[in-house]
Amino acid sequence: MNTFVYLASKSPRRQELLRQIGVDFRLLLPDDDEDAEALEAVRAHESPAVYVKRVVLAKLDAAVARLARRGWPPAPVLTADTTVALGGAILGKPADAAQAADMLRRLSGRTHRVLTAVALARSSRRECVVNVSRVTFARLTRAQIDAYARSGEPLDKAGGYGIQGAAGAFARRIEGSYSGIMGLPLYETARLLRLPAR
Repeated sequence: MNTFVYLASKSPRRQELLRQIGVDFRLLLPDDDEDAEALEAVRAHESPAVYVKRVVLAKLDAAVARLARRGWPPAPVLTADTTVALGGAILGKPADAAQAADMLRRLSGRTHRVLTAVALARSSRRECVVNVSRVTFARLTRAQIDAYARSGEPLDKAGGYGIQGAAGAFARRIEGSYSGIMGLPLYETARLLRLPAR
């Protein structure tokens, strides 16, 4: 029986969340010659739900192939991907502070969805689940937007913000999974891993 899982994610938030529920994991990160960001390119007319599921399964396939190439001991492989959707528009990771500020202006005073897909490969079986939460932002001032965009915090985060950071003060209302908004819905992840109730 496996006593650990491989986590194919660089996200420190996902690592923290797995530790929170007592999961022993080893990182299975992309090789230098892998273009992991290319997997996240949005296709024309792709809905947010279809997009996030496609991306997480592509990441899972890449991670399973990586594990085979490296010849490491077999164990379940876990991947996740998060996207922010405003209506049908997908808001990915901003390239710079200006793009982050533009995303925050669009989210200001509105409700958006945060979709996080989690996928697990165990032997030849693959499972995937998508968690959807809703976040309502207060109306943000230009000063708030500019200060947060310049902080550097938005740059590696879908939608240009991290709920666990300073932008947590922007969220007037949350419906759904706080951990899912952070990047790894713990309820769904625990069910995929078949963790016993504590």
